[in-house]
Amino acid sequence: MKTQATVTQPTVDSTSPLMQVSGALLGVILLILAAAWLVKRVGFGGIKPPRSRGLKVSASTSLGPRERVVIVNVDDARLVLGVTASQVTLLHTLPPAPAESEEQKTASPDFSSMMKNIMKRSGRS
Repeated sequence: MKTQATVTQPTVDSTSPLMQVSGALLGVILLILAAAWLVKRVGFGGIKPPRSRGLKVSASTSLGPRERVVIVNVDDARLVLGVTASQVTLLHTLPPAPAESEEQKTASPDFSSMMKNIMKRSGRS
């Protein structure tokens, strides 16, 4: 009587430790990227400066590497300021800029109406 010996192959585990660690690392990286995107989108990151309601820089020009002349609109005046790395100097005070009225805003024709007028004048309509 002969008994046959059967040879069994060891089973290969499809989830090897290397695949498990790689998958976990990839998951953590994706989680960090998603959290950074969410923080940026919602705006939790960084300290935002407080808004100055009556203060707006309307013009600025550079005079040198650290010197600038700036026109700042304040509620009732426009200030011409000289700004350096160490100080800010008032150079001149201007009267407030005239507010553009609604009539002046609507008086400028838009592009489509200008094109219609040009086409009518040239006789191509």
